[in-house]
Amino acid sequence: MRDPFKIDSPTCISFSGGRTSAYMLWRVLQSNGGLPDEAKVCFANTGKEEEATLEFVRDCSVNWGVPITWVEYRPGPAFEVVTFETASRNGEPFEALITKKNYLPNPVARFCTEELKVKTINRYFDSINFEPDTMVGVRADEPRRLPKLRARGLLVPLAQSGVSQSMVQQFWKEQPFDLNLEFHDGVTAAGNCDLCFLKGAGQILSLIKAKPERAVWWANMEQKIDATFRSDRPSYAQMAKFAEQQMDMFSEEEGIACFCGD
Repeated sequence: MRDPFKIDSPTCISFSGGRTSAYMLWRVLQSNGGLPDEAKVCFANTGKEEEATLEFVRDCSVNWGVPITWVEYRPGPAFEVVTFETASRNGEPFEALITKKNYLPNPVARFCTEELKVKTINRYFDSINFEPDTMVGVRADEPRRLPKLRARGLLVPLAQSGVSQSMVQQFWKEQPFDLNLEFHDGVTAAGNCDLCFLKGAGQILSLIKAKPERAVWWANMEQKIDATFRSDRPSYAQMAKFAEQQMDMFSEEEGIACFCGD
């Protein structure tokens, strides 16, 4: 069987900033003896990632000697190439998108991933006349995500190779550096956007209890648009109050895959 990590045509390696997509990048480097000329690694920053995520992206680049292009959404539609030092850290790209659309993304209209990540990366590639296939970090033990990704023509080498979450975690236990976010019960709770509305309500409440300032931006966006990210649960301001009062208002609720990656 052909090595699914072997690259011989223009390819975008979409790096979400999580352990799984970083492991995918490492496998690509191993299979190709480094990053092939035909490949580019891209990280799309929304401004709502934890600082630990940004540090992890930087550390992968430094430790593995691989160039990673950082891009951010700008209204227009447009984009900007940034760096670890200049990357947004207060949700500026996400807020600019919300302001432009004048409504909030929600479980039915999940435009944030498409605009902030997929289209932003594509605009960067258009600017350099690069037309790649896209490789995403989805594992074999994420079967619900695979059909849609494959239907879009995305490459899923981890799934093809039978890579599981346990394999990814074991890999990182053996490395000299790691993502400095807790992995518990099969989930990196604070990964991707810190309080993404697609995460379970109980998970969001726990994240707010651990770091109350996480709720401020999300509550401000709901106030700005005079709406909520979800109609089936309390607002972020209300959840911040629950957290402050140490109230557990939610039963266990499974999150929804946002396709941002892991």
